[in-house]
Amino acid sequence: MIENTGLSKTGRNSGAATETGDRPAVRPRTVWALAAAIIVVAGLIAASLAVGVYDISGQAFGSEMFWITRVPRTIALVLAGAAMAVSGLVMQMLTQNRFVDATTSGTTEWAALGLLLTVLVVPEANMVTRMVVSSVAAFIGAMLFMLILQRIVIRSTLIVPLVGIMLGAVVSALTTFLAAQFNLLQMLSTWFMGSFTQIVRGRYEVLWIVGIVTVLVFVFADRITVAGLGKDVATNVGLNYERVLFLGTGLVAIASGVTTVVVGFLPFLGLVVPNIVSMMRGDNVRSNLPWVCLGGIGLVIACDLIGRLIIMPFEVPVSMVLGLVGAVVFISLLLRRTA
Repeated sequence: MIENTGLSKTGRNSGAATETGDRPAVRPRTVWALAAAIIVVAGLIAASLAVGVYDISGQAFGSEMFWITRVPRTIALVLAGAAMAVSGLVMQMLTQNRFVDATTSGTTEWAALGLLLTVLVVPEANMVTRMVVSSVAAFIGAMLFMLILQRIVIRSTLIVPLVGIMLGAVVSALTTFLAAQFNLLQMLSTWFMGSFTQIVRGRYEVLWIVGIVTVLVFVFADRITVAGLGKDVATNVGLNYERVLFLGTGLVAIASGVTTVVVGFLPFLGLVVPNIVSMMRGDNVRSNLPWVCLGGIGLVIACDLIGRLIIMPFEVPVSMVLGLVGAVVFISLLLRRTA
């Protein structure tokens, strides 16, 4: 068993994992709680399949519309929610900071820049090409963020997300400038606005890639957990720290790049869910992963349902609801940490 000391030599507050190796025994109460969470998420999935403007039970072609629109949209919500929540957990472990996810580290802004460059340089590029370029740009941005963190002395946990937010703001300004120069501001605003409105059959299948990313996080959870204890500890127990850092950053970049191309930004999803799970269950990362997946799926579906129902028959983008929820939780975490 490896115990987290809570503060690494670099001064970063280690909010990551605490245990590896010895697996804690699963208590019956935990099993029942997990079963209850699965039932709640299954209920949200059923609600997502049932809610919509088109009356699938009373109008013509209801069955066809169900399989063309409702099912793809719900699958996209499940895949994107789980992947972005797990990606946030990975980022928090690698940076040893609870306030970091793809949006507060600037990773999603880099993905949007890569997407814009693809449109400018190769306008006829298909979705796969855009995803690859966007993921590569997100990876470059995430690695640059990591390098900056290693170069500065961190005296407060709030410095880490602040660096990411400033880096993301610079990249976002560059992206907006390029979009304005080439009359692509409307297209850019669509990318920044995370929404599942346009998800239909034939437009969501690439999101299975982020499903594979989620599975890989489960596979490498122990290695990422040890890396979250810091470079010195990880090296002392025989872990190749740089390789795990490269792997974890790559998984986050792929999830961010693919999600940005298909549905846009999902702000704070990777920040809110891992923190809530950690506050309720502690810091055992491997045992928290199913909860993080369920939390991500449940939160994004709940926000999407609110967006669909609040001004029906019109829709509010899920990113607006997520941004509101995430901002409230983020400020609450800051107040809780500084209290």
